[in-house]
Amino acid sequence: MRKSLPCLNITAEPRPQANPISASLASPGPFTTQPIIAIFGEAAEALLEHKKILGSYHHSIFYIQKYIEKKGRDIRSFVVGDTCIAAIYRESEHWITNTARGGVATNCPITEELRELSLKAASAVGGGVVAIDLLESDNGLLVNEVNYTMEFKNSIDVTGVNIPAHIVDYVIAVANGDV
Repeated sequence: MRKSLPCLNITAEPRPQANPISASLASPGPFTTQPIIAIFGEAAEALLEHKKILGSYHHSIFYIQKYIEKKGRDIRSFVVGDTCIAAIYRESEHWITNTARGGVATNCPITEELRELSLKAASAVGGGVVAIDLLESDNGLLVNEVNYTMEFKNSIDVTGVNIPAHIVDYVIAVANGDV
């Protein structure tokens, strides 16, 4: 599935005490790192800023990716079932654009490219209820991350979409065997 999705190259570092600079990263930096499980952008940081800030085993496995200049914004799309229900731009002067970390959300129109990539990315991890983080590049959109612990409180007003209602409807449909 990855071959059909334009994604960033990443590597995982499963050794909690290891230096997160992996030999498998052949291209020059800079790089970013974050634990494989984190919410609200709480642990995203530049590799040069890396420090131990979280204690569980899951927070000690990091993925490392080359830093991509995103010109002050990225895109978060919201997928519920087989529908891309909304999307936002997350804008910030800092490279971390998460709205819980100071990024500002504005509505992002759902283009066919955005819809298609979001649904393919959701499908690649089994679908359900996910948020897809995408970066704009000269070659089109790149899938950066698929989040199964989506945060959406700053997205409802700017998109006009009642995201929690879509999630509840989906969960009820799954419970009733309709999905």
